[in-house]
Parts: sequence; structure tokens; C-alpha cells
Amino acid sequence: MLSSTLSFTDQSLGTYSDIDPCSGRYIYVHDLPSRFNHDLLKNCRSLTRGTNSNMCPYMANLGIGLEIENSQGVLSSKNWFSTNQFLLEVIFHNKMKRYECLTNDSSLASAIFVPFYAGLDISQYLWNPNISVRDSSGMDLLKWLTERPEWKRMWGRDHFFVAGRISWDFRRKTDESSDWGTKFRFLPESKNMTMLSVEASSWNNDYAIPYPTNFHPLKDSEVLEWQRRVRSQNRSYLFTFAGASRPDLNNSIRGVAIEQCRAARACKFIDCNVTNENKCDDPVSVMRVFKSSVFCLQPPGDSYTRRSIFDSILAGCIPVFFHPGTAYAQYLWHLPRNGTKYSVYIPVKDVKLWKGNVEEILLGISKDKELAMREEVIGLIPRIVYANPRSKFEIFGDAFDVAVDGVLEGVESLRRLIREGGDPSVGFADGDDYKYTFSQWERFE
Repeated sequence: MLSSTLSFTDQSLGTYSDIDPCSGRYIYVHDLPSRFNHDLLKNCRSLTRGTNSNMCPYMANLGIGLEIENSQGVLSSKNWFSTNQFLLEVIFHNKMKRYECLTNDSSLASAIFVPFYAGLDISQYLWNPNISVRDSSGMDLLKWLTERPEWKRMWGRDHFFVAGRISWDFRRKTDESSDWGTKFRFLPESKNMTMLSVEASSWNNDYAIPYPTNFHPLKDSEVLEWQRRVRSQNRSYLFTFAGASRPDLNNSIRGVAIEQCRAARACKFIDCNVTNENKCDDPVSVMRVFKSSVFCLQPPGDSYTRRSIFDSILAGCIPVFFHPGTAYAQYLWHLPRNGTKYSVYIPVKDVKLWKGNVEEILLGISKDKELAMREEVIGLIPRIVYANPRSKFEIFGDAFDVAVDGVLEGVESLRRLIREGGDPSVGFADGDDYKYTFSQWERFE
């Protein structure tokens, strides 16, 4: 959909004015060769969920998956889907197709969207020992992009793309076949672009946006209805943890969280061990418990972040964080800068030395504080869900809208710097060694 310029007569001044509601918001979308996106969907059987499961059913409904037919009264009546987190790049692309300020004239664009399904592409090769195979698609994409006239305008610094995987998967530091992922984000041209992913790295040109949940409402009223529902929910558990242990991670708080949850009558543990019946893959089972819990524990796992953060917010369950890299240093566009407004922070710097008790800490929180935090959590729901790609909210800005605004503001700040004679390359792709350190977030303790 292309926006047009609106004209009106200003009676008080007696002059004609032109107002363009898309000024500063136009986005141009590159028409990439299909091998970089659509062909991956056609070949969905070659993709993986991190296991050898079939990804094809998740492609339904523009990437949000098959609709959940019977939620046993746990979910609202419609617009809940079996959504896979790795499909975020597909969901985002399909939502971009309905963005109100698209333009076919790249000279008008404030930002350039690159609909490269980076996560799906690399998922085919992550376990391939041949690093040339792993790196080939990204290198081919950059060759294609740098030959376009749009690239030369800001040498790619107005370009952005989305991945449904954590950004670390694209930052392989060596050419050893045993090293994980691709080196896409370390390639010189890629460094000039902005990457949005479910978990950002410590480099300045990576930004985190929410994992997709299973709720993809068509309109604002469905969000308001769900907020009313979780606000009035009876919560019989003090706290909950949904996850599996990580015995191979020596300094992980997960094992302690599981032990303390199992030992506490007031805690409900959902075992995500894949050798058992994995209830964590069932959104009805997860939401039933999260809706019945006051607090939801969110310890790091294989990486800093978890999709469960956003499932808990969606359920009105106050998240409990143990590391600043799980949320506070990540979702800067979507979550409040003051983490204590919507969450509990229990910093665990060394699990071997930590002697705390989660249940005692949570019981020490006053009822007034708990209610205030829950209200803050419920208020976040519109901006952490991705509305159905077939629609757009009229009142709220969803996770997509917030992310697009963040990109546009970032590119505009670069343009302002250029107009003032500054160098846009300075700091743009630098690493921040302190981003995920505990000392940066001591004010929340």
C-alpha cells in the first residue's frame, strides 16, 4: 500500500499547505531474488526447528502457523496460533507488506528493508562442518545489495533486516569448522546494516525485538478483551517455572530454580525435557499455568533470552529475571527502561556462591507492589504481540510498529549526524563489552 500526499486549505492563514503523513516514515522494500526468502518456504522440509521436526505446518497463515481450535477455555475464542519463533522473519515481512508508508521510489525512503530470511537460511546449514556452505548465502546477498543504487546512498546504514534466531548465530569469530554459526555479521558490508532479532549481541548494530507469541489479534478490541481477562484472573500459584535443566552449563541458575520450585508448595514446575511429554510446546498448557501464577521465573538457558518472557507478559504473570541480559539490556524499544516497574530482579552473578531463596524473596514483595507490577505487565501486552499479518491495530502500536519506529529513529539520527558533518561509521558497528555485565544494572538491585 502506497501513501499519498494530502493537501488542505488553512483558512486562518489563507494559504495552501501540503501534509504528508508518511514524511520521515517511508520504507522501501528490496525485491530480492527468491532464493533469499520465498524459495526457503517452498523447501520447508529442509528446514529445522533445532530438531528434525517438520517446519511446514508453521508456514500457514502468513507465518503465524495453524489456528488453535480448542483451547479448553484457557485462551480467548480466536486468533491464537501454533507459532514457531523461527518464523519471525516471515511474520515481519508479511506485516511489512501492509505497512502504510511503503514506497516504490527508494529516493523517498527513510529506511530500506531487506526481506532476507537469514534465520531460515542458516538453519539448513548450522550443523554443516563446511563453513563455506554456511557463509555462502549471506555473501551472495551482500554482493547483490552492494550493486544496487540504494546501497550507495548511505553505504547500507539505512538498511535493516530481521532474523528469528539469536544474533550470535551470525557472529562466528573464526573459520574453524567446530565454531558455531556464520560470520555474516562480521562481513564488512553487513556491519553497515542494522539487524533485528529475538536476541541482540553486544554490538551496537544489533537490536532485540520480541519473540512471537501465539496470540495474533486482528483488532484492538481483542487485545482489550484479553487484558481484561488476565487482569481478573485468579492466581493460585505464587510462582512458576517452565523449562528444562541445563546440566552442561556449569554456572546456570536453571538447576537451582528447578530445585527450589519443586521444593516449594507455592510453585508450579512445567518440565520442558524433550524426553518427556513436552508440554512447553503446547501453548494451552503453558498459558493455563502462567495465567494462574503471580510470578514467572525467567533464568537464562542456552542463551540470555527466552520466548517465555513474552508468554509470561501475555499471561499477566510478572517475570523474574536473574541476569540483565535476559531483558533489561535487550528489548530497549519494547520494555520500560526501569525494569523494576514490571519485573523482579534477582541478580545471580555466581550460582555456586548464591544462597538466596526465590520463594522467600517473592513472599517479601508487598501486595500493593505486586498489583502495580502486574498492571504494568498487562499494559505492555499490545506492544509485545504481533498483530495478525492480515490486519493492523487502529489504537495500539504492536511489536512490529514499535520496531519500525525504532529503526526509523536510528536512521534519522545518522542522517542528522551527517548533516552536522559527523562520520556515521564511528561507533555504528562497535562492540559494547559492558552491555551484559551486572554492574551496568545495579540500580535495579
